[in-house]
Amino acid sequence: MSQDLARSLMDEFAEATGLTGGAAPRRYLWTDAFAVCTFLGLARRTGEERYRHLARALVDQVHQVLGRHRDDDPRTGWISGLAEAEGEKHPTRGGLRIGKPRNERPIGQPQDPRLEWEQDGQYFHYLTKWMHALGRMARETGEPRYRQWAAELALVACRKFRQPATGSGPGHLVWKMSIDLSRPLVSSTGQHDALDGLITCLALESDPAVEPADKALLSPVIRDLAGMCGHTQWGTNDPLGIGGLLDGATRLAQLDFRRGHGVGDLLSQVLQACLHSLHAFGRSQTLHYPATHRLAFRELGLAIGLQGVRIITTLWKRSDVWGDSLAKLEHYIPVARAIESFWSDPAHRVGQTWKDHADINAVMLATSLAPEGYLGI
Repeated sequence: MSQDLARSLMDEFAEATGLTGGAAPRRYLWTDAFAVCTFLGLARRTGEERYRHLARALVDQVHQVLGRHRDDDPRTGWISGLAEAEGEKHPTRGGLRIGKPRNERPIGQPQDPRLEWEQDGQYFHYLTKWMHALGRMARETGEPRYRQWAAELALVACRKFRQPATGSGPGHLVWKMSIDLSRPLVSSTGQHDALDGLITCLALESDPAVEPADKALLSPVIRDLAGMCGHTQWGTNDPLGIGGLLDGATRLAQLDFRRGHGVGDLLSQVLQACLHSLHAFGRSQTLHYPATHRLAFRELGLAIGLQGVRIITTLWKRSDVWGDSLAKLEHYIPVARAIESFWSDPAHRVGQTWKDHADINAVMLATSLAPEGYLGI
């Protein structure tokens, strides 16, 4: 039943957003990163090669759409500024646009916080999601180009989003940059951006298939991001943010146990933040609200993260270091099932809060139902 729903949701998403059928492409980087991984998970689960083909096609379409300037922008070509042929070989070297409906805020125009949510640019935490999707493509297909694109994206994102320190502490990552990465659009710092970047870069660096030259370039980036993480509190009561912390813990556990990366201390810190955050979220009672007062994609982010607890617990059986945390984490696994069950009910997918975010809601529900492609490293 869950597999059938995941397949239906992803097939409908592919047609609605122009990946299949005749509709014009409608690409959005966050949603598409989850979609790539979910297509890979469905390919593994069903044995249907068409889902792997869809994942490849989606990566190519994202690069062709979000790696280039918008149709309503006087600029043309690759946002990296590379010539056409070189841009085809290195589509992530200038980052990737978010895919918002409006063009970015012009130079000199004051920021309107409400309007900024609808304006294009680049988000660091969307880029890390795409790096992860490219890494999963490399692992599932054996094609090294995806790993190269992920490494090139990591290097440009960490360099361009980084702002220098104003005092004695480390630098920081801004929340949003312009399409061409030349100026900050929102200068505040995302709570988990440095952590996301650190874990994603650790996964890339530890991949035995990554080129030695890329490993050498990633090493100072990793040290810089680790310094930023030492000055950040990660606890949150936002379900999407908690899901991101759980994603990070799942990848760190795999890096520690499967690749011997020695990230146990960082894993312990992230797990403690997960537990504190889950406890805070549990007090909110938001899962008892009606569908009209809930945002599916935020809750489904938590459900996806909780799917990773089973991976962590499987790996933990080889170690007695985090036994108490293991038991506490397992206590929250039924929350994922409750969220999935609620949003799998068609009656809960007809309201405006679902329709307003239909693409991202559908893809993240499918990811939670078939998480194999997303939760690996």
